[in-house]
Amino acid sequence: MKILVTNDDGIFADTLWVLANALNDWHNVTVTAPDREQSATGTMVTLRLPLRVRQHGCFTQGINAYSIEGSPSDSVILAIGKLTPDSDTVISGINLGLNLGDDVLISGTVGAAMQGYLRGLHAVAISVPPESRRSAWQNAARLAVIVADGIKSGLLGTNGFYNINMPDIPISVIQGIKVTRLAHKTHIDTVEEGYDGRREYYWLVRQQLSQDVPVDSDIWAVEHGYISITPLHAEMFHRSNGELTDELCSDFFNKLKQA
Repeated sequence: MKILVTNDDGIFADTLWVLANALNDWHNVTVTAPDREQSATGTMVTLRLPLRVRQHGCFTQGINAYSIEGSPSDSVILAIGKLTPDSDTVISGINLGLNLGDDVLISGTVGAAMQGYLRGLHAVAISVPPESRRSAWQNAARLAVIVADGIKSGLLGTNGFYNINMPDIPISVIQGIKVTRLAHKTHIDTVEEGYDGRREYYWLVRQQLSQDVPVDSDIWAVEHGYISITPLHAEMFHRSNGELTDELCSDFFNKLKQA
């Protein structure tokens, strides 16, 4: 299977290459990613400037890698349109920072994956908490391989869009994998004022609201030691969950423990 790997943290992010190298052991991988960090850019697309591409040969041998002077969404649109039009699946991550609840609406990681979904491909966004240990990155990469294998074998049907969040705890402590829905009204953007000695300025601050979240939500699952998989094609586009069931998630988790 031909997999396009991308992210919103930029082409030089270590987590990107942990993911790409793990997938490359089993699949044909191409990497296209922004040339710099582009977190919280959501689905931003560049329409009024040209997009310039640089090919890199300094990463893993056998993986074609390109950096894009644009957003994460630009990276995927350009890749599917010109660089690797025969891609089967887009996998975005591994993001250092969970993408849960309302955060998916501003996430560059999720926004990049969405561009694959909108073009008829399977799409996966995968994230771990900020400042996670490298073991969490490796666990997330192994799970991405398992999900990719499920896509290749047809276990997940066609054209699904999945948002995966993994807690930074050992596999032996993780409770399992849950099929979840997005928690809603979880964050608010507030404005702080400041003065730098010359002029006033304003700073947007994203704050989590202190409220209970439903037990079937993504936030509840991660806070209680589960891996969360949210079928965003159901949440955002009113499709059914498709083939993503508790039984399939249990099978994925058993494979992850054995990896």
